[in-house]
Amino acid sequence: MKKLSFLLISLLTFACQPKTSESIKSMNYEFLIGSYTDSPEEGISLLTFSPSNHSLSISTIAPEIINPSFVLADEERVFAVEETEGPKGGQILSFQWDETHQSLQKVDEKNTEGNHPCHIAYRDGFLVVSNYSGGNFSILKVREDGSLTPVQLIQHSGSSINAARQEAAHVHSANFSPDGKFLLVADLGTDRIYSYEFNKENPEPAQLLEEIPMTPGDGPRHLSFSPSGNEVFVVQELTAVLEVFDYKDGKLQSKQRLSLISEGFEGAVGAAEVRVSSDGNFIYASNRGDANTISVFSKQEDGSYSLVEHVPSGGIMPRNFILTADGKYVLVAHQASENIVVFERDQESGKLKPISLEVTVPKPVYLFDISKY
Repeated sequence: MKKLSFLLISLLTFACQPKTSESIKSMNYEFLIGSYTDSPEEGISLLTFSPSNHSLSISTIAPEIINPSFVLADEERVFAVEETEGPKGGQILSFQWDETHQSLQKVDEKNTEGNHPCHIAYRDGFLVVSNYSGGNFSILKVREDGSLTPVQLIQHSGSSINAARQEAAHVHSANFSPDGKFLLVADLGTDRIYSYEFNKENPEPAQLLEEIPMTPGDGPRHLSFSPSGNEVFVVQELTAVLEVFDYKDGKLQSKQRLSLISEGFEGAVGAAEVRVSSDGNFIYASNRGDANTISVFSKQEDGSYSLVEHVPSGGIMPRNFILTADGKYVLVAHQASENIVVFERDQESGKLKPISLEVTVPKPVYLFDISKY
């Protein structure tokens, strides 16, 4: 009897112990995959990455969704665009998980009032959908049952110096400030970031605060806030520049421009995504075109950023990539070579090392971490 009691106490003690680094290492990571589709069998997919098994696995959890190029989620819902065009623009879709958490059930679908929706922001029950070809963005309220109600549409106008890409407004992304009081909207076509005050209590929650001009020809695409909320990092698609801004109360002040191009490089460029490490010490940006790299920058003691390395991304057209929440890995999605590859991340130096692990995926263009859900 004493032996049995001792065994039970030992088992309970082990179960209550905090997770060690080895046990954490064995956890799986899960990501939603946004993609472009060519057949009804394709749609929104789920990627599972198991470091302990050195494996990546893919399953389709919402087939028959057309071009769900951007997806995100909270504890209960999944939201996705259908990057299409039509009289009322593309679509924004709301889903809920089934009981097994292995598939999605569509709850609602609304037109975005602008062609080719390509980005979603979500906060406090509001969705903001950026419509690239429409040159506008739509704001929708998410009801408790997951249904969507359009509340505001804001149209941009103008152009810039690149006649092929900046002939009109092209809203590429919108991001809430960390406090939710402002919305920063990157418009590739007009070479501007538009700052809007955002008050969810107002019938039309977004009101223009100011327009921040970029260097002509930059083409601002995506942006990220620093963990402190005092800086904003903008990836300039057309010039392959990562620009660093001071940020306060919806206003931006440029303080540094960092090239994503290696010395002596010649060829086409197409900067795509920017991510920030959770400690704020490292910035990562992808560059497509003929470069196909991930650039790493580190924060210096004086607050400036310097290049650590340009790393081959492991495929063609690295449109999107993501850092795992613990900062240990980076996964890169390649639209043209149709693969997702994994890098191990040195958290001291910020450097990336490929671990010879990849999976084939039809035209992956976005990754959203749902591991915590």
